[in-house]
Amino acid sequence: MASGGPGERSGEGRGRVAQGLFAYGLIVRMWVRSALAYRTSFVMMTVGNFAANGLDFVAIMLMFSRIDALGGFTLPEVAFLYGTSGVSLGLADLLLGSVEGLGRRVRDGTLDTLLLRPVPVFAQIAADRFALRRLGRITQAVLVLGWSLPLLPVDWTVGRALMVPLMAVCGAAIFAAVFTAGAAFQFWAQDAAEVQNSFTYGGNAMLQYPPTVFARELVRGVTFLVPLAFVNWLPALRLLGHPDPLGLPGWVDFMGPVVAALMCAGAGLAWRLGLRAYRSTGS
Repeated sequence: MASGGPGERSGEGRGRVAQGLFAYGLIVRMWVRSALAYRTSFVMMTVGNFAANGLDFVAIMLMFSRIDALGGFTLPEVAFLYGTSGVSLGLADLLLGSVEGLGRRVRDGTLDTLLLRPVPVFAQIAADRFALRRLGRITQAVLVLGWSLPLLPVDWTVGRALMVPLMAVCGAAIFAAVFTAGAAFQFWAQDAAEVQNSFTYGGNAMLQYPPTVFARELVRGVTFLVPLAFVNWLPALRLLGHPDPLGLPGWVDFMGPVVAALMCAGAGLAWRLGLRAYRSTGS
């Protein structure tokens, strides 16, 4: 008699997800306790992370000391882009940033050790060396975002107010998908961390500025090829009342949750394919 129907497979899938989340939490807790064991060092590194990221916004403020608008956006509007993008990347980097080190594990063979453990490999990779100091990036971006909100020319309603946290969550999911897809690519490339960084940290640097200052071809690329525009550009255009440089239908601005879900599903598939294609150093 056949076994393993859709319901059973679905239950097994949920069980593995729950197991992965539990293992992720245990590993994260271990690294957090390790970091807090040296509180002075932790505080200094967190403050350093905060200050290093703050220099980017200082550069923007210096720019606006000479101009009134950039690509039609005022300083509070650019600060809004900066804050939403920074929060999204900060959350993804905090939760999954460690996966960018997969290439090193593939090269030196330490990935084999993780494969022997009865815990999903992705949970182990994502939680490895969990860096709580990355809260400095998130805190700095939240402060800039909080400063910009009351200065924006927006008639705030409940719906518009809810768009802000929704942008952060969807943006974090999009960046997390890029982190995961980039890590999956390293199963074949083995040394592609810099390529991955160009889409994550490089993408964040681009999203801090208005889309109107970039070439239309680049805006098309980050809308249709690697859809980072859904992190903050498209919903921000709707919220701030700026025209879309690509002239897309208005409903596209609300597609962030759908794009995030599709990207996460695609990244998950890429990870599974990469893991299956991996050949141990001993094989």
